[in-house]
Amino acid sequence: MVTVRGSFVRATLTAVLLMAPTPAVAQEPAVPQGPRVVREPAAAAESASVTAASDWTPPLSTRGRWIVDADGERFKLRSGNWHGASGTWNGSGSADEDANHHAGENSGRMPLGLDRAPMAEIIAGFLELGINSIRLPFSNEMIHDSRPVTDGSVAANLSLRGKTPLEVYDVVVRELTAAGLAVILNNHTNTTRWCCGVDGNERWNASQSTGTWENDWLFMARRYKDNQRVVGADLYNEVRRNVWDDPNWGLGDNHDWFAASQSVGDRILTEANPDLLIIVEGINWTGIPVDGFAHERPTLEPVRRLSHTLVDSGKLVYSAHFYDYTGPNHSGATGTGETSDPRYRDLSPAELIDVLNRQAFFVTAEQDQHFTAPVWISEFGIGGRDETGVKQRAWFENFVDHLIRTDADFAYWPLVGWHDDRKGNGWALLHWDSAGNRMGLYDGDDWRAAAWTRLIGAQGRTGRVAPVTEWSMLAPDHGDVVQSRRMRALPDWDSGARKAVCPDGQRLLGLSHTGNRGLCSDVSAGPLWDPAGGHEVVVDERHVRPGQDWASGYTKLQCADGHFLTGYSVRGAAVSAALCAAAPSGRLGTIGRTVWFDRGDNRGSAPKGGDFAQGHYKGQCADDEYAAGIAYTGRVGSARTPDALYCRKLG
Repeated sequence: MVTVRGSFVRATLTAVLLMAPTPAVAQEPAVPQGPRVVREPAAAAESASVTAASDWTPPLSTRGRWIVDADGERFKLRSGNWHGASGTWNGSGSADEDANHHAGENSGRMPLGLDRAPMAEIIAGFLELGINSIRLPFSNEMIHDSRPVTDGSVAANLSLRGKTPLEVYDVVVRELTAAGLAVILNNHTNTTRWCCGVDGNERWNASQSTGTWENDWLFMARRYKDNQRVVGADLYNEVRRNVWDDPNWGLGDNHDWFAASQSVGDRILTEANPDLLIIVEGINWTGIPVDGFAHERPTLEPVRRLSHTLVDSGKLVYSAHFYDYTGPNHSGATGTGETSDPRYRDLSPAELIDVLNRQAFFVTAEQDQHFTAPVWISEFGIGGRDETGVKQRAWFENFVDHLIRTDADFAYWPLVGWHDDRKGNGWALLHWDSAGNRMGLYDGDDWRAAAWTRLIGAQGRTGRVAPVTEWSMLAPDHGDVVQSRRMRALPDWDSGARKAVCPDGQRLLGLSHTGNRGLCSDVSAGPLWDPAGGHEVVVDERHVRPGQDWASGYTKLQCADGHFLTGYSVRGAAVSAALCAAAPSGRLGTIGRTVWFDRGDNRGSAPKGGDFAQGHYKGQCADDEYAAGIAYTGRVGSARTPDALYCRKLG
């Protein structure tokens, strides 16, 4: 969402520094009058090599940094945001008055524009733009809102009269997917109002409990389960600071966005709809936006040190937002409360590329890492016809160039807006006036048209994407991380301990000396766990044969022959148990070596998987090995943390 942060800065400064003045917020300029030009569909959408809206097979999944369809064909999210169901009310005055809505555009608690144009015409406009998917925001309040929409708010779609906002949302989803478009459900706000200041929508649990949020997601995922063109769950929009507190990535408290998104993502896949992509946006803002105080837009930078491992590999997509008026340390405020940090539009092209790569694009650029995944730039945009700023226009061109350069998935914000005699909120690509007259991107006077044509028609990877090696981090920092469906279906195998288990199809390859982190992969061998085989919880040295002491003087939790390590448990910092799974006969060798990592890293000369435990010593078996045991010591001065791995050759 276009995040003008005046209200955020105002509330924060008032609370922290007792400053009363209201920050000035730059208003989007009106669109100048001009002759109405007959619109024509984008030539690029007709001629470029673009995935046709209906030319793909659901469901979607991921292979490394790529999203693919059910046939393994690359499916690039060329998307747009159809906003409104998450709310447009600014939070003051009557919600019935258009003037009290963002840019005067009253959505009526449903996707914008249904009072002005038939839904079929709006969707046809989307297809003209060359997109293949829609990010469709909703609020938690909308789900439970039993008030029918007003007749006036659906004046151009009379069949919607008397429906609740959720029932209208149902129809929109049905019609979008019937046109061949993929739909990504986006939990944009808690309450049905415009985002994104200090407004009760800062976090997933700002105006509701985490339990309520999770249950709402299960409800929405189940509601559209039978519609396979509903392909994704975009978990929450622009997580940010409220007046007093920051969100965080991994602290284990009630503001931990990493833990909350991990939990609800796994619940969606295991309890509601295993076909959905799980889309996790980075953190949008932390700190106090005042010079001299710490503040930043972390976006996806924390993913490098702590990444998600879902119960189903191949379902995780990361997301980030970029607008010209924000910056890596700039909230976007103008006037009082504005910091001296550069905005993205102030950066040179080279500086912009460096920042974008550091904040988000590294996730796709760096292969064979625990964090490697697709990145969807699910919001970017700029004012249209009346945007004359040189820096603003240059930023948009440069940003589009980077999307093309990186072959990135994207979603423009927003698709639909209002206009009055060609004046109004110029951000949208398609505008309708109160009489139903459309003003489109390709009417001949919108400077963004050339860049959009270049973006939508850009040549990128197409065709089948081969399966890739999966690398996954285990981080039982604050609780269980049992990412195996097989183990989740069984009783607790080490009650009272924190348990970590690799996703089904992967094996444990690495451990950290301290910090409890682990690394899983299917490299070289693919799935090893015998479908007919069981598992064993090992808490002693029963499988260490005489004369084969691979860590003399240390306690060894070793798997039986024919078994491999797929998990472990800890109590505090100490090893508690090893989880061993049975492999089919002949898949595992018996020749082994000891990999010590109690005094330094021991991961080979070119280890894959990345730094899965930053700041801690790590040990890792080679790609053609499997881990068969963990060694530790309980001698004085030791915390019984892992000291060595027993690595054996694959069969």
